[in-house]
Amino acid sequence: MARNQYKYFIGIDPGTKTGLAAKSGGKLKVVEGHTILTAMERVKELAQDLPKDELLIVVEDPNKRKWFSGSEEEVQAKRQGVGSVKRDVSVWKEFLERQGLNFEMVHPIKNGTKLKSGVFKSITGWTGRTNEHSRDASMLIFGR
Repeated sequence: MARNQYKYFIGIDPGTKTGLAAKSGGKLKVVEGHTILTAMERVKELAQDLPKDELLIVVEDPNKRKWFSGSEEEVQAKRQGVGSVKRDVSVWKEFLERQGLNFEMVHPIKNGTKLKSGVFKSITGWTGRTNEHSRDASMLIFGR
């Protein structure tokens, strides 16, 4: 199915605190943060009653990122953090394949990341509680 024919989207911002967002009918329906296992259970719940050919899962993939900025210590810390997220991304990929779900791994730069709560609310209209990770997951799917 062509990208523009999907009707339902789930965004995943992997990490120790996994961001999860779901969108349908052009509106955000879910904006949450979970552990990786709870996020996977939520994906199963959200996907269970949807036609698989109309659902796309979008996962931020740090494996596509090749650059970091900052001091040498900051760059090393970022690389170490990204290493654990890279492992999580491989777990997500296997999970989504086993579930038979359509998914796309996207470069972090394509995501409108690190938005402050107020900016996020003004862009998306979402008035519920959020955290940095749930906002990042939302931005993966918001413009689709």
